[in-house]
Amino acid sequence: MNSWLIVGLGNPGTQYVNTRHNIGFAVLDTFSRRHALTPGGTRAQATLTTGSIGGAKVICAWPQTFMNRSGISVSGLASWYKIPHDHVVIVYDDLDLPFAQLRLREKGSAGTHNGMRSIVQLLGTSDFNRLRVGIGKTPEGWQTQAYVLGKFNAQEQPEMENLLTRASDALTTIVEHGVITAMNRYNA
Repeated sequence: MNSWLIVGLGNPGTQYVNTRHNIGFAVLDTFSRRHALTPGGTRAQATLTTGSIGGAKVICAWPQTFMNRSGISVSGLASWYKIPHDHVVIVYDDLDLPFAQLRLREKGSAGTHNGMRSIVQLLGTSDFNRLRVGIGKTPEGWQTQAYVLGKFNAQEQPEMENLLTRASDALTTIVEHGVITAMNRYNA
């Protein structure tokens, strides 16, 4: 049976719920709920859900290390569950994509995202899948940290349910049909 490790990036704590930087957590919340995945306790400083989708074992993880140390959880879980890097999917926010746009890649650089830098460093490779979720550029006059740690605004809120559903659908497609099929279907 194929196994997939799907990790949503974010920060633990109620003050970070519904912030742009926690979109990875929100996508995984939706994905886990839709597939009725079972709470799986904690391992490698991450909260887990597990289950089976289309004959594949799925482990979803919400690192509790804070964003900049996400690699601790990802590398620990990939090692513990013996998940090859091509079956790791990281879901995270991207300032360089317009709000609500999705972009799937099989590999790539960490860019300016500190969570991704931590993962690349501790996995020792950038050859793993990623689902980037657009949060839009930092508005003029804003500090980037304040923007990414801010909540979605009134114009963005009505789009959130659709965005989380599409991102969850993209993850389902990866597990059931592979990354290439998902890229062809969801990359705008």
